[in-house]
Amino acid sequence: QVQLVESGGGLVQAGGSLRLSCTVSGSIFGFDVRAWYRQAPGKQREWVASITSGGTRNYADSVKGRFTINRDDAKNTVYLQMNSLKPEDTAVYYCKLTNQYGMNQWGKGTLVAVSS
Repeated sequence: QVQLVESGGGLVQAGGSLRLSCTVSGSIFGFDVRAWYRQAPGKQREWVASITSGGTRNYADSVKGRFTINRDDAKNTVYLQMNSLKPEDTAVYYCKLTNQYGMNQWGKGTLVAVSS
């Protein structure tokens, strides 16, 4: 069984930074893609960034140039460095793992609140 635990969320002023972490445990063999999603109040969950086992990174246009995704497979952890935060970045942020069959595993999320 795969477990994902996100941490690092909190309240920050606009223009500030936060780093989210997602630590993974369990049977993660084959779950090579790591991703971050977010869900703002009253909105659908949206993809934020992803990174493959080979280090290929992709970002949503709304966060490109401000957020950076990284992974440390020795620590089974994926990170999301968030800089120049805006009030519209306020959301619950979720970590997701995906394997080659399209099977997903989700964490329970961590709340990021950005005040103006």
